[in-house]
Amino acid sequence: MTQYQQFIDSLGQDACPGGLESCLQALWYDASGEWDTAHEIVQSMDDVMAARIHAYLHRKEGDDLNSRYWHRRAGSVFPEGVSLEEEWDSLVRELTE
Repeated sequence: MTQYQQFIDSLGQDACPGGLESCLQALWYDASGEWDTAHEIVQSMDDVMAARIHAYLHRKEGDDLNSRYWHRRAGSVFPEGVSLEEEWDSLVRELTE
């Protein structure tokens, strides 16, 4: 089983699995309906992937201006025409493959 599939399967658990790196923890909490916890995790980090997840979270929140700011910080592009589900999946795949 791939790391991606293990992560997807873990979404059915009641608690975030131990051993996940911080960015995957944030995406796990987001998928589990805990946006605030996900945001707290990435807000305390200072790297490119955390900034990209931060951008995704603000886009999900409906704050495109803030999302664009975090995309600029990450050196990435605001994902025009990409669903939130596709963006989330792309982030997970990048971290697990």
